Amino acid sequence: MNICGCLVHASNHSVDTVRDQINSLNGVEIHADGEDGRLVVVVEDTPEKVASELIMELHQIPGVISVTLTYHHFEDLTVSDTAANHAKSSQVGD
Repeated sequence: MNICGCLVHASNHSVDTVRDQINSLNGVEIHADGEDGRLVVVVEDTPEKVASELIMELHQIPGVISVTLTYHHFEDLTVSDTAANHAKSSQVGD
């Protein structure tokens, strides 16, 4: 699981277009937006693309001034799931 929180700053005259482009991306969701063109965006890995590729796509949207990574959480679910299953299986015979 890979989750990134980003602040996207769009020019005032193109914020509606930027918002539409962001909403069209799988794995990207706008959680808040300000009147000054700033958008709070969450980006997650998808089966097709990792979050870093999606963030690079945000940079390429016409009208985007900047994209700043403000939060990042990574968790290897296969390791966590394996550890959880091992813990459960070791408790079964106790």
